[in-house]
Amino acid sequence: MSVSPDKPFAPASERNRGPILEVLRDVFTDRARVLEVGSGTGQHAVHFAAAMPWLAWQTSEVEANLPGLRMWLDEAALPNTPPPFALDVAGRWPEGRWDTAFTANTLHIMPWTAVERLFDMLPAVLDPGAVLVVYGPFNVGGRFTGPGNAAFDATLRVADPARGLRDLEAVDALARRAGFGPVDVRSMPADNRCLVWRRAAG
Repeated sequence: MSVSPDKPFAPASERNRGPILEVLRDVFTDRARVLEVGSGTGQHAVHFAAAMPWLAWQTSEVEANLPGLRMWLDEAALPNTPPPFALDVAGRWPEGRWDTAFTANTLHIMPWTAVERLFDMLPAVLDPGAVLVVYGPFNVGGRFTGPGNAAFDATLRVADPARGLRDLEAVDALARRAGFGPVDVRSMPADNRCLVWRRAAG
């Protein structure tokens, strides 16, 4: 794959996009509008939007990462990827409404207070009956699920003590408090998980 030296590229996104798409095809069949929180480089967005053309895939990122994200979206020129907007979960949120939310490999990068803020704010932008999908590595029962995740957690915390793998049960508790549940845990390659919730319809 040829990538412009100016365009950001995340090897992990190339590796995990196939398995994630299998889950999304299953749970997004009746969806129309997706809000992706923390779109990163945009590799996931262009891959998923191309594979699921019935979805309007709205990307978002912190302001500093928007130029790279726009490069991927502009090059793909897909009709179902509107312009990205700036979103810092700890700051002001958009006023739109979506019937789906997706985020990948973000919860272990955010401080826990930002994770809490994410789940607190989702009900304000998601419709009743909305689907929420979160992808990444998680601890289960307060324990690492493998040596790779333990090493990854240690690396994260050296870079920033506020980072680290989150306990699946703690994240599920935030989702339930926000009106989502029950959680459907999909096992993924490389000891990752896709967590899938549906918001109550009423």
